[in-house]
Amino acid sequence: MTCGGSTATGRSTPSRAAPHRSPTATRVAAAALVAIEAAVVARRRGALVALDTVVRCRRGHLFTTWWIPGASVKSLRLGWWRLQRCPVGRHWSLVTPVRVAGLGDEERASAARYHDARIP
Repeated sequence: MTCGGSTATGRSTPSRAAPHRSPTATRVAAAALVAIEAAVVARRRGALVALDTVVRCRRGHLFTTWWIPGASVKSLRLGWWRLQRCPVGRHWSLVTPVRVAGLGDEERASAARYHDARIP
């Protein structure tokens, strides 16, 4: 008969705690997520890091921003999406990089006109 986690012999039963993830495994998982983000972004725009990356907000506005995989200064990272202020519609929205080759001339010109806030 058990009572309070101990057996009739007085020995305690092993607890079923959640498995503990090592710091190394956590770092490897974080690095893998950054690598996946970098690959997706690089494929969409043809370069890994760019200071004038064309992005689209959820309302369809196009503008340019800094996009560095694995890092963000002006936005909240959510995988390969970012929560960021849209300078076109002046609202907060999720933004994603777009492939410039798939844009028309008018869309490229519109994106070039609008830049998000620059960090000095």
